[in-house]
Amino acid sequence: MGIKIITDSASDIPLELVKKMGIDVLPLSVFLGNIEYKDGETIKPKELYDNMRAGKVYKTSQVSPQAFKDRFREYAEKNEACIYLAFSSELSGTYQSSLIAKKEILEEYPNFDITIIDTKCASGGLGLVVLKAAQMAAEGASKEDIVKMSEFNSKHMEHIFTVDDLEYLYRGGRVSGTAAFIGSMLNIKPVLHVEEGRLVPLEKVRGRSKVLKRMIEIMEARGVNLEDQTIGITHGDDIDIAMKAKEMIEERFGSKDFVIGDVGCAVGAHSGPGTLAIFFLNEIK
Repeated sequence: MGIKIITDSASDIPLELVKKMGIDVLPLSVFLGNIEYKDGETIKPKELYDNMRAGKVYKTSQVSPQAFKDRFREYAEKNEACIYLAFSSELSGTYQSSLIAKKEILEEYPNFDITIIDTKCASGGLGLVVLKAAQMAAEGASKEDIVKMSEFNSKHMEHIFTVDDLEYLYRGGRVSGTAAFIGSMLNIKPVLHVEEGRLVPLEKVRGRSKVLKRMIEIMEARGVNLEDQTIGITHGDDIDIAMKAKEMIEERFGSKDFVIGDVGCAVGAHSGPGTLAIFFLNEIK
């Protein structure tokens, strides 16, 4: 029997790849007032971003321990080995929920083979880790090898991104060291990255075209063998800027393999419309 790969909706994996690779995705919750939606299921990114542009404010909630327990039980009853690759514990309580569920389900099914990894990744960075794990599982790799590769890729995954309005991240408490980055200067765009699972500002750039150029420069400085990697690009309802980034990366590095998709609702509720993120490895195993 193969290894089942599980993740959560903060991985922002395009639906066609989720289906193709047989990945099990648990949705985080997104709230508009008292109305609860399931990320990617009962609310889609386009609706969320249109409403955010109109001034509506969304909040999010982790996957509950009970949701994990119910899902884990399905696999425990089938005696199916699982790996859950989690959204960064620095950005969500989802990882902690999974640990609670694991402890409880092992009391019922002590032989259940479940491994949980806090990837310290988010959005397409988590997505790339998950897709590689799913590929290895489909090829019949051992659980030990999939876990080792997932831990390596998680550790070496770069997240370089910009947002149109840092206020969304600031308001949600999702970014560290924000004070110096908030101001009223016209057309200033922040460049941020993920450091030990947290969102951290790097620098400020004036203008959308310049910020994209700077992101590519950072990619060149940090990436290795970019022509041989799968590059992730996610966007907050701005496919044009995502395709522009793809073209620049192709031209600069010769990269051929891309995963391009939306910043989903759980992440997008905090990053806002106009987000652009690029994901790649700084070391290859």
